[in-house]
Amino acid sequence: MVEHTRTLDFKIAYAIGLGTMIAAGIFSLSGTAVAEIGSSAVIAFVLAAVVAGLTAASYSEFASIYSENGGGYLFSSRTFEHDTLVYVVGAMLFLGYTGTTAFYLATMDEWVVRFILPESLHFLPHGTSGVLAALLLGALNARGTEESGTFQLFVTGAKVAVLLAFVGGAVAFRGPSVAVGNFSAGFTTDPIGIVSIAALAFITFFGFSAIAASAGEIIEPRRTVPLAIGASILTVTVLYALVIVSMVNSPVPAEVIAQEGETAMGRVAAGFLGPIGRSLIVAGAIFSMVSASNASILAASGIGSLMGRQGQAPRPFSRIHRQYGTPFWSVMSATAVIVALIVVFIGLFPAEGGAVPFDLTVSLPALGPLTLTDLGLTTLTGFATLNLLLPLSVVNIALIYSRRRYPDLERGFRVPGVPVIPIVGVFANVALITNLPVKGVVVGVFLVLVVLAGYLVWGGEPDMDELYEEVVPSTEPEGRAETEGAPEAEVGAAEPTAVSAGAPEVPSEDSFRILVPVARPERAVRYVRLAAAIGEYQPGETFVDVMTVTQIPEQTPYEAVEEITRGRVRRIQDLLAAEDLDVPYAVEGHTCRDVGFDIVQTARNEESALVLMGYPEEHTEVAEHVEYKSPCGVLFASGVLDPDVLDVVNIGAGGGPHHMDLLSLIDRMGEQDAEIHVINITPEGGEGRPENAEATVSGLPHASSVQIHNITAQTIADGLVDQASKNGGILLIGATRTRRLRRRVFGSTPDNVIKLAQGSGVPVLVYSSPRGVQGPIEEYVYPVYRYLKGIQRSPTQTGEPEAEE
Repeated sequence: MVEHTRTLDFKIAYAIGLGTMIAAGIFSLSGTAVAEIGSSAVIAFVLAAVVAGLTAASYSEFASIYSENGGGYLFSSRTFEHDTLVYVVGAMLFLGYTGTTAFYLATMDEWVVRFILPESLHFLPHGTSGVLAALLLGALNARGTEESGTFQLFVTGAKVAVLLAFVGGAVAFRGPSVAVGNFSAGFTTDPIGIVSIAALAFITFFGFSAIAASAGEIIEPRRTVPLAIGASILTVTVLYALVIVSMVNSPVPAEVIAQEGETAMGRVAAGFLGPIGRSLIVAGAIFSMVSASNASILAASGIGSLMGRQGQAPRPFSRIHRQYGTPFWSVMSATAVIVALIVVFIGLFPAEGGAVPFDLTVSLPALGPLTLTDLGLTTLTGFATLNLLLPLSVVNIALIYSRRRYPDLERGFRVPGVPVIPIVGVFANVALITNLPVKGVVVGVFLVLVVLAGYLVWGGEPDMDELYEEVVPSTEPEGRAETEGAPEAEVGAAEPTAVSAGAPEVPSEDSFRILVPVARPERAVRYVRLAAAIGEYQPGETFVDVMTVTQIPEQTPYEAVEEITRGRVRRIQDLLAAEDLDVPYAVEGHTCRDVGFDIVQTARNEESALVLMGYPEEHTEVAEHVEYKSPCGVLFASGVLDPDVLDVVNIGAGGGPHHMDLLSLIDRMGEQDAEIHVINITPEGGEGRPENAEATVSGLPHASSVQIHNITAQTIADGLVDQASKNGGILLIGATRTRRLRRRVFGSTPDNVIKLAQGSGVPVLVYSSPRGVQGPIEEYVYPVYRYLKGIQRSPTQTGEPEAEE
């Protein structure tokens, strides 16, 4: 078993928190804070840091228990049993992280427009550069581009250096004594203003959660995470205080700072250090916001991935991209939400009036009418902060509950003063919420209620771990002494109780792995021989993973069918051991509630290159799930009793996606002297349209023997089966791309071919290629393309429509 390696030490964890906190907050809110409450902005930032520190303590204790990625959502799911509550925490954190990123990038857009974008391009809509940056960061994260530890240290060091240069410019400009005097004289007595700014500034300190969210990557997390969280909060608080001192001593008048708002710090830097200082601050601000946005996208996608795994978000959210190694759909979903927030808050409904020519006004008790068509950056900040503060309150409550429910848990760090400290944290969070912009709170509550209603209607899916409760791991029959002592192969998506029945065969890293799901043990030998024969046409050594799955109904304990699974595994092992199989293989047994899901997940876990299984005689929903969700190609076999039939291969002359992907295998078979027959059919009965065989033949450049049969038949299926029966060998056809329209297992032609072939004794393989991102779109578009192509085709042309319709 390959174990996960932790690579982040204290300095990297510290840099993660520091780098995430030094972002849009310090560069945008500092100007707004000084303009409203002067030197008292320091009090507001310290207050926000204290409130963040209270919850950070709870995060630290939980991270010392559950040293995995996931943050507040993970802690809540491990503490509470109420699915709806856990879902709300996850959904709000997802919205909070995406809202924070939208805030960062929208602020960056203001800096770009103010200091970088030429006047000739100011006609572009608000938020344009923020949207472009979000799309770029989303693409980079989806493809697996991440900051390394060394780069994170460099970035954080550069940010701190820029801020220290800014502070140094202020001290040099005014002189230490004058600077301190101006700062001391700038305090105001406005408690409401201080708390309001503290509520807005809280978003800047939420970076501590990035450390806890990365606990699974940190070395000695029980000690490192609490230290890194405390050190980063303290450091950022000192830096913010120094920046506020510098802003108060600005040569720029207060009214100008108020007018500049989010970009005031750049104007002040120009007053201290001239154009070079302004350029330095602008570059530092934009770079900080982009890097912090990258970290927030990673955090949001991590939440989405964990929710998908636990069945509280669409299952694809948890799916790791086979090529990029990232939670692709979760990253893309987070990016889409970020773009939508920027467009809505900054593009369509900016605070200064947007492009939408109507008003949306709601009436709230004690607040009167509230117009929501002028949202802007401040409202976006309130929206994001609300969706962070409420889950943080739940985490504080979870700590109290965890102490009482699990008193014996080993805790590497213990928050002192429980339950007082967490309770104070809850009240502090609620107090900050009451001082958030009302529009942000209204929008946040509305969206949370919408997603909650959607979840309640949907009902969720089972936790992925529940689908792998008991497993008989990969084992070999006796007699393979050379494999003794090899580590057991990890099976499934969880860490179930495993029962070993022998030493497993260990595949090499470059093996071509074929997964063979077997429902009936007596068919195992047949399919393993077929898999071995197909593997001969593939690069590298072939390794066959044989799995048998026992499905258990709802409310049935796993233990009830455990012995059945053990018996099936032993039966398959005995049957395979009795044969002279010249291929390495392993046998594993699963009990699960969803067979299709189990097959697909096992193919992902074992990085299978191909799935080989029987054509569905019953339970067509299993085949449909495997066809659509498999990360690799799938071959469905019908009537294949002897692998020697692969010496003669029959194939239609179509051009559909599955058909074309199948040609590479057939070409390799032909290269190794298999006899290839391309069957080109002109249908008489009106089923289908004729095709040109050139595309199929051109896809077989290395085949040593290719024969083309131009025939006429009543239907495509009749022609394929009749000619294949005359030629001998096996018939290979592609699955369908029109299931969305036909709602059948594979479509009319494959189904009809199987029925006819069973009566004629023709063995058939139906191939389904893996679907990429474009798969769902292709299923709708391809039938339209086929139809239009048929209209344009000359009626005199002949050929064979592909078996894949």
